[in-house]
Amino acid sequence: MEHVLPPAEELARLDRELAELDARRAQLLTRRAWLLAALRPPAPSAAPGWNPSAWGAPGTGRPDAPARPWGLVPPKSPSAPRGAQNVLLTLGGLLLTIAAIAFTLVSWGSMGIGGRSAVLALVTAGALAAPAVLLKRGLTATAEALTALALVLTLLDAYAVHAVAAPDTDGLGFTAVAAAVLAALWTGYGLALGRLHLPLPAAVVLGQWPLLFGAWAAGAPASVVGWALLATAVLDGAIALWGRGTGTRVTACVGGSVMGASALLVGLTQSVTASGPLGALAPGALLLTAAAAALAGAWRAPRGVARVGGVVAGLAVVAAVGGVPAAALPEGWRVLAYISAALALTAVVRTGLPGNAALGVLVASAAVVAGALVGALPGLAAVLLGPVTLLPDAWAGPEEGFRAALGSTLPWRELRAAPVVLAVTAALLGSAYRWWPSWVRIAEPLIAREAPGSGATAAGTPAAAAPGTGAPWYAGGPAEAPWYTGGASAARGRPSAAALRGAAGAAATVLGWGALLLAGAVLDVPYAVAVGGETVLVAGLLALAVHGTDGGRDGSAAVRGTALVVAPAGAVSAGLLSLASERASYAVFGALAALFAGAAVRARGGVPRAVFAVAATAGCTVLTGFAGRSLGLAPHEAAPLVLLVPALTVLLGAGLRRDPVAPPVELTGALGALVAVGLAVPDAPFLALVLALCGVLAAGAAVRPERRPVAGHLAAALFVLATWVRLGASEVSFPEAYTLPVTVPALVVGFLRRRKDPEASSWTAYGPGLAVTLLPSLAVAWTDPDWRRPLLLGVAALVITLLGARHRLQALLLLGGAVLALDGLHELAPYVVQVAGALPRWLPPALAGLLLLVVGATYEQRLRDARRLKDALGRMR
Repeated sequence: MEHVLPPAEELARLDRELAELDARRAQLLTRRAWLLAALRPPAPSAAPGWNPSAWGAPGTGRPDAPARPWGLVPPKSPSAPRGAQNVLLTLGGLLLTIAAIAFTLVSWGSMGIGGRSAVLALVTAGALAAPAVLLKRGLTATAEALTALALVLTLLDAYAVHAVAAPDTDGLGFTAVAAAVLAALWTGYGLALGRLHLPLPAAVVLGQWPLLFGAWAAGAPASVVGWALLATAVLDGAIALWGRGTGTRVTACVGGSVMGASALLVGLTQSVTASGPLGALAPGALLLTAAAAALAGAWRAPRGVARVGGVVAGLAVVAAVGGVPAAALPEGWRVLAYISAALALTAVVRTGLPGNAALGVLVASAAVVAGALVGALPGLAAVLLGPVTLLPDAWAGPEEGFRAALGSTLPWRELRAAPVVLAVTAALLGSAYRWWPSWVRIAEPLIAREAPGSGATAAGTPAAAAPGTGAPWYAGGPAEAPWYTGGASAARGRPSAAALRGAAGAAATVLGWGALLLAGAVLDVPYAVAVGGETVLVAGLLALAVHGTDGGRDGSAAVRGTALVVAPAGAVSAGLLSLASERASYAVFGALAALFAGAAVRARGGVPRAVFAVAATAGCTVLTGFAGRSLGLAPHEAAPLVLLVPALTVLLGAGLRRDPVAPPVELTGALGALVAVGLAVPDAPFLALVLALCGVLAAGAAVRPERRPVAGHLAAALFVLATWVRLGASEVSFPEAYTLPVTVPALVVGFLRRRKDPEASSWTAYGPGLAVTLLPSLAVAWTDPDWRRPLLLGVAALVITLLGARHRLQALLLLGGAVLALDGLHELAPYVVQVAGALPRWLPPALAGLLLLVVGATYEQRLRDARRLKDALGRMR
């Protein structure tokens, strides 16, 4: 459905689009005028006193030529390459600089005071005066090279004055004064010769040192040094905002960043190490002044710089305001002072601060809170993972307290504030989730301040409406505002309201759960209280996951999904913690199994029900293992008891049928059966029993048509494996006892398949079953000195060969014939050797030659016989 704007809004939009078209037309006309000026032939000579390049116009020689747009330079006549000129100028300036340095360091001492002064004055004055003359002649590159030389000469002059005229002066103090004088000199020089690029950036660099070196020279305390750094940074900020030239502003921005960061570091160090609240006031004042300076710069700075300035200001305010009460608090509680200051910064949304700067302040507030949360992670990890240490000594007896059960050596006294941090953050995020529209109305002024002041705006771009007027601050309506609603903003890649609200609710759930867990460890509650508390928390998470509100626009889906993930994690932690006591283990795992089973019944949706059902099944499996240990059974003796839960899952799967919960439950039961097999491995008879029981369970599952393809083959494999294990335990060594239990079912299955599909290959139906027995038996018969196995094998192979010939089955005929031939060869080999030994030596070659003659004489007939045999075998199945 298309949204039709009211006439007033549509008229305003049309006016904005027409204004954009007029601006574009003016730009194109300017470009056209410049192109026409560039294509006109150059005038013979410029008017006297007229310098078009000084005004940014093309060099046409006419005062009425149109102004040149920024960055557009008309084509110039061919001239000498500029690269060679720059190289020559650079080398010349470098050689002059080296000569000046060498003169100052080597030849200076051989001259008198008058000569020294004359040389310094002459060379420096020449180097400073030459660029002005060169600029008038248009030799800008040469002027820049001599300016660099003059800069080095002024530095050498300062060094020479200190070395000769004031050798006893303090080095830092003299350097501070010299830097101030040189900065003032080069500032005036750069302003006088505005076309030079080097003087003003050089003056900015020199201006970084007077206050800092002056404070050091005076032996000032660290606070004064911090103020000196801050004053320098403020001066750099002013230059960065109002300075002349890009190089000057960039240099000032870099210098201001370094000096400001140094000042903040000094203030933060003094605030953290203050001995009391009074001692934290002075560094707090420094930090607050730095914050004010950062906000003042952010007020006029571009978007990205304004946000960075807001972040710096926010961090400085937190350090200043929070540092005063933190100095009076014990070591473990100081973080609360900084958290409080960071939370107080959120009031910036109702102030008149520009939107980008205010957003940076909010980012600083969030960063402080995030840092405090990171500091609580070690304690929370110890609570969740610490009970793993109870596994080797399960049921060793209840511990005295929660910390003893965790077995952690963390400094818990320093983590006393961590639960409070988690709880406060969870409360704020929870309130944001619960009263999301109210929070958005509070943030409305900030959203409005991000809009441009006026003018054309595209749909969805913030407009200039003032907060509280009732008008939407986004041109496309409230649906276009990010984090306000979920429609158009989500379609454009912005986070929708549901996503942001859901993230707040999910984070509140996790942090609230972690706060309660960590509070028990910090307070060192009794062991029973800790175990019961963790179980109750799991019950609460399950209730949240099951009974959470429906719908997606309010973000409740994210909260339910988070509870769905956190509840099993909490159950694992509670279960591990209960291993210290037998009674606690039964109570906790029984309660958890019941809770998850109830949640699986009450939950809606396939995934939550499956997760809860799997958790309940796992809990019941653990309970059966506990029962075996309580009865005093060895692990292999308790393995059949563990199979009770897999048996129940098979029955439950038969009852659930096509329910989506059935496959996960049955798979969990199968994993429980695998655990039972692992327990029974040390004892072969019990392992055979467990494998046979698993085969029975698989056969029971194979009754269902949807499980038959997998469960049927699994049952057969388990039965065969159980038979083999039992035979091995009974020390049965002949292979037929192991192979016949496989061959007989395989032949039966092949026979049934051939009845259903007469065209099926005999190799597929009977080949695997026959090979499983015939080939191992043949290998053993060749090494068996007794006559019974070769005889029985030969009779079996003969029967198989005759059956293959009778029913025209290729697999039976070839396998049976090959085994029969090899078995007969094995039996006749001794006699053949004896006969061969009794014959004359010439007789075997003669017989071989006679055979070759006979074959050669009947070659064509033999080929026809071979083809008929091949065709006959090919017609078999």
